[in-house]
Amino acid sequence: MTFIPASHMVTALHALFDADMITSLYSEPTLVIDTSYGSTVGIVGYEPLYEADSRSHVELLEPHIARVMEQANLTPHEVQRIIVGTGPAPFTGLRAGIVAARAMAFATHAQILGMDVLSIQNAWNRLEQANMAQFESSSHAKQKIHYTLAVNDARRKQLYFALYDDMGNELLAKDIDFAEHIAERVVAILDHTCMSSDVLIDIIGHGATKYKDAWTELPTGEIREESVLHDAKAAGLAITAACAVRAQHEGKSISDEPLYLRRPDVTIPAPQKHILGQTAISMPVGGRR
Repeated sequence: MTFIPASHMVTALHALFDADMITSLYSEPTLVIDTSYGSTVGIVGYEPLYEADSRSHVELLEPHIARVMEQANLTPHEVQRIIVGTGPAPFTGLRAGIVAARAMAFATHAQILGMDVLSIQNAWNRLEQANMAQFESSSHAKQKIHYTLAVNDARRKQLYFALYDDMGNELLAKDIDFAEHIAERVVAILDHTCMSSDVLIDIIGHGATKYKDAWTELPTGEIREESVLHDAKAAGLAITAACAVRAQHEGKSISDEPLYLRRPDVTIPAPQKHILGQTAISMPVGGRR
């Protein structure tokens, strides 16, 4: 498995992250576990192991963790920090990764930090745009501002999503909706801020191209059916971990509680109605009193 030295990672991510933060992810071995879409497992500095099939990733999670630890020449007790993806994502898959991370943190006394996947998609896109801007800085043409619509497939023709501006501020909070409704809400934000002529919306994540017909009314930039966690390889793990550590330093939430955002399908049934105002009816065995 390919190893990326800390110095190379610092160079790759310097536009968004402090060098000391990146090097700390190496000096304090950091494991990343995410099951928001399939499963991704890896040690910062190495490429992750990814399993796309959500029907088998629960069974493969434990052996994948063992495999990445072995390839990084680490024992479980040498891991000092565990970053776990908290969604938003469907219930069954998401809880598998969180339970595994909590169990390992409990057994090894490693620190556990939760990180939502939409925020790291946004960070990845901002990093990509910052790197591209370095090569376009000589152009005299007015540069468009890139906002990020981070998405994750929620199934049932819906997407989890959040909208971020070019500075990483959340313009539309994390939510779940149909793609057509999401587009309408983004248009409303652009109209309200009078930014529709200056902004391109980059749509990033699982479901971005699946529902591309819904984005026709948006001033779209890139539409990428990609995940930072596995498509960005080793850099994706470092971005994920760095986002969580930075959130911790800034006093923001690093809770490992899952983000489902969808109301549960199963609800507590309403109490049975009493007949004729009676509070209870008893029927003796055999029908006799």
